[in-house]
This record gives sequence, structure tokens and C-alpha cells, in this order.
Amino acid sequence: MIRTRTAAVVLAAALPLAACGGAGDAEPAAASGASGASGASADEFPRTVEHAMGSTEIPAEPERVVVLDTGELDSVVALGVTPVGAVTTDVATGFLSYLQEPAEGVEQVGTIGEPDLEAIAALGPDLILSNQVRHEDLYDELAQIAPTVFAEYVGAPWKDNVGLAAEALGMETEADAVLAEYQQAATALGEAIGDPAATTVSPLRFVQGSIRAYSPESFIGTVLGDIGVTLTGFTEGEYPAFTELSPEQLDLADADVVLYSSYGSSGESGADAVVAGPLWSRLSAVQEGRAIPVEDDVFYTGIGPTAASLIVERLSAELG
Repeated sequence: MIRTRTAAVVLAAALPLAACGGAGDAEPAAASGASGASGASADEFPRTVEHAMGSTEIPAEPERVVVLDTGELDSVVALGVTPVGAVTTDVATGFLSYLQEPAEGVEQVGTIGEPDLEAIAALGPDLILSNQVRHEDLYDELAQIAPTVFAEYVGAPWKDNVGLAAEALGMETEADAVLAEYQQAATALGEAIGDPAATTVSPLRFVQGSIRAYSPESFIGTVLGDIGVTLTGFTEGEYPAFTELSPEQLDLADADVVLYSSYGSSGESGADAVVAGPLWSRLSAVQEGRAIPVEDDVFYTGIGPTAASLIVERLSAELG
């Protein structure tokens, strides 16, 4: 496992986005050596980490980390850690587009839906990071391979999940710095907008023929909330991470700005058919040129501080 001192926002600045949200080539982070580069001292281990599945003792500073979801991959990279193994999404053959460079050389160990336990064990990890939502049924088997730490949920609590990963790695100070820089950028964007609460935004995602309208209780919802804009169609209270809409219900998701993407190809996700249909063109955001195609990996799949910083960067160009 290689560690660097590069913070997530520095990485984000080195990853330019094309008009449709495509990540460009990043300048490689300068390596600062192996164990100890993070500033963690030997006397911080062993340590016991409380998490969704109980408690796990981590006997020594982890050097060979395996991550089994996109949020965990984003988080460890943001902390300057290169894992030895990681999974891909179920619709991709490689890692998230904006993490391809920092994840270069990382071994693929299956997909989120089907982690390859033999491949994971073969890497000899000393820490496995994932979450209860994805892999609760695999926890006991993973824990037999290496100390395993699970977050409880994905999405809205992504900042807490960064903190949990940092605790397992002995990198709490680094996590605080990464999150503080992200929050500073989000706050600055809200101030640049002037009255962000008066700007309505609708995050839409096409997934396997469904249209998902994301709520404040989602990853993208929390980032938009940190900026201060208002999500369309949701009131205060409890709600799921997203609501599924039919094409006939698109008007419920109209807003000053629509951010839309496809999980997988736009043909298979159903995006092409909806965007070409008559109801899409009736949205005021579409008519005013404020329906913005964004990169799914960044806005909806990444679920970590690097993606959050890239969202703020992209929206600074669109809204600031």
C-alpha cells in the first residue's frame, strides 16, 4: 500500500471535467514512501474500531488494504492510500473514471455485487473496508481473511464513512483536512451563487429503465445541501434516497437546473428514449438550456470526498 500526502481537493483540481462530466488525465500524486507517510505513529496500533458489524481489532498500521465499494475506494484514495485490491461496479470493466490514474495497478477483485473472495485472500490484505448494505452476508468470510470494517449505510452518511475508514487506517487528521477543504469549497460556491436556496436543482439518474429523482438523503443530495441550493419535489422530513418516476411524471422533477446521468450506457439505462421524447422537451430546465448531462461516476456512483469535490468544481463552472 502506497501513501501520499495529496488531499482530495488537490486531486480534484488535477482532474478536469469535460462538458459532459468526463474525467481527464490527472497528474500523478507524488509518492512519499510506504508505511508511516501519513503521519500515523506505531503506538496508535493496535486499535479497536467499532463499526456496523461489531468491533474489529487492527493489530498494526494497515499496509495492504482491499476496498469493496466505490465510496471506500474514493475515501482511501482521498486519504492518499493506494489499495492493493478493489471491486468494480457491475456495469464497468474498470475502476471509476475519475480514479483510474490513482488506482492504476490496483488488482480487480470482482464486482460490487460479486466480490471474488479467493482473489481477495490471495492478495494477503491486512484490512478490508466495505459496508453492511452491500456485503453483510459476506462479513464473516471476509473477517476470516483479514480485519474487516463495515460502514452501516452508503450515500448520505458518506462523511461519517470517510471518518470510519480513516479510523481504521490511523488517518483521522488527514480525513478532517480533506473534509474541511471540501466544505470550504462548497460554502464558497453557495456564497458565489448569492442566494443559493432560491436556486432549485433536480438530480436525475437513469438506471435500467427507471428514472430516479434523488433526495437530500443521498450522496448528491448532501453535496447540493452543503452548497445551499434547494432540491425540487422534496419537503422536510423522512424520505428515501431517491424516488422512481415514470416518464409521465417528469414534470415533478422540473427545476431551474436538472443534473442527469446514466448508470451504464444511455441506451440500456433508458436515457436515450426519455431525452428524445416529447415530455423531456417540456421541462423548463431543458427549454432554458439548464439540463446538464453529468458523469455518473462522479455525481452518483463515487460517494466519497474526491467525487464531492469534483461535483463542487463542476457546479462552480455551471452555477457560480
